[in-house]
Amino acid sequence: MSEPKDTVFQDIGASAAQATASEDASENPVREVDSMCMKCQKTGKTKLLLTVIPYFREVVLMSFECPHCGFKNAEIQHAETIQPEGSIITFKVQNKNDLDRRVVKSTEAVVKIPEVQLEIPGRLSQLTTIEGIITQVITDLSNDQEERKQKLPEVYEQINTFIQKLSSLLEGNTPFTFVLDDMTGNSWVEMKPGEDKDNWMQGKYFRSAAQNEHLGLVDTNGASVSGNDAITAGELNNEVDPSEVQTFHAACPSCRHMCDTHMKMVDIPHFKEVVIMSTTCDACGFKSNEVKTGGAIPPKGRRITLKVLDAEDLTRDILKSETCALSIPELGLDLHPGTLGGRFTTVEGILAQVHDELYGRVYSKESDSMTEEQKQNWQSFLDNLQAAREGRFPITVKLDDPLAQSYLQNFYAPDPDPNMTVEDYERTFEMNEELGLNDMKTENYEKPEEQSTSQN
Repeated sequence: MSEPKDTVFQDIGASAAQATASEDASENPVREVDSMCMKCQKTGKTKLLLTVIPYFREVVLMSFECPHCGFKNAEIQHAETIQPEGSIITFKVQNKNDLDRRVVKSTEAVVKIPEVQLEIPGRLSQLTTIEGIITQVITDLSNDQEERKQKLPEVYEQINTFIQKLSSLLEGNTPFTFVLDDMTGNSWVEMKPGEDKDNWMQGKYFRSAAQNEHLGLVDTNGASVSGNDAITAGELNNEVDPSEVQTFHAACPSCRHMCDTHMKMVDIPHFKEVVIMSTTCDACGFKSNEVKTGGAIPPKGRRITLKVLDAEDLTRDILKSETCALSIPELGLDLHPGTLGGRFTTVEGILAQVHDELYGRVYSKESDSMTEEQKQNWQSFLDNLQAAREGRFPITVKLDDPLAQSYLQNFYAPDPDPNMTVEDYERTFEMNEELGLNDMKTENYEKPEEQSTSQN
């Protein structure tokens, strides 16, 4: 019978304390195995520590050392499964302190710094910092510089110039963008409570068929819909009954195996009709719950501001679309567009989901990877969030949706709500560009040759 998960994967602080205090090798969480040295082919020692990084997830820390040639190597591997979606984290480094941000990087993660045209393809798994990654690149490039100087002076000068650019980034005087793109979704850049939404951003995306094949999630033939799985023309002609839950059999967006998607149309009073969709894949465990709004794109965006004064306000229905940003100034909380996806829940439900996402994954009381000041900031933030969730802390909920597809329940509808303000605004060119509206053509969209043919 296998060991319980909690016994195998302990908190990193508890694991370190046990390793220091334990004299019995059988109780020591650090495990040693004999391994072949990849440099001299003799036998060395690999130390394994199965642990939980409090602000991230379960990992295996590995350290190899060869007593014969002195070769050393350390890396990190994820003990959890590949995530249902890939992730891309963008962090803007503003000063030297930001260089100390911790980075968990998987073997598939690609690091990019657009300002210096640097792209580091997936290689080793690492638990390091932004400064550590840049320093490693400088070290790797500098290794053969003396030889290049003699044989390839032009290449030497180009690389030397690039090294100087990277070195200037380490001084902390030049702001730059650090991008971590991981198709497995298992990489992370440390975030801090109250982080400006423009400084730290995370986006999720569905992997392509080629990426799933690369990760071994599908066979080389991929997955296809055929035979009885195809939707016939007769089925398309059937009218959809709004009172029924519709089920569609289609390929999982994560692993491409066939799974069921359930859909239900819901009419929200004084708003519009929306579609609630739920997908669960038995093959890879992928789960998705989304809310989609329909109809034409409104000409203006919309901001909704609600003053939550008591527990009754927490029961208001809220529809947050994928394009909607949510903020609560009293808590210092900012949810970027796309965060949490589309959700139809209550104000309390949104607060509960934010709390559950942050506690344990980003912060826990047992975390030893943060300073005392960081712990106090996180604990204060989560305490205030819990108080607001219980109605003991008045807050202001702000929804900003450039597509006006979000909704907050008005208890006084159709009359105005004294605690709620609704403001329509003109979208900027940049907003329309990001939403893909500037290139959208809904009138006279036929090709010139088609128009001339119809005229003839």
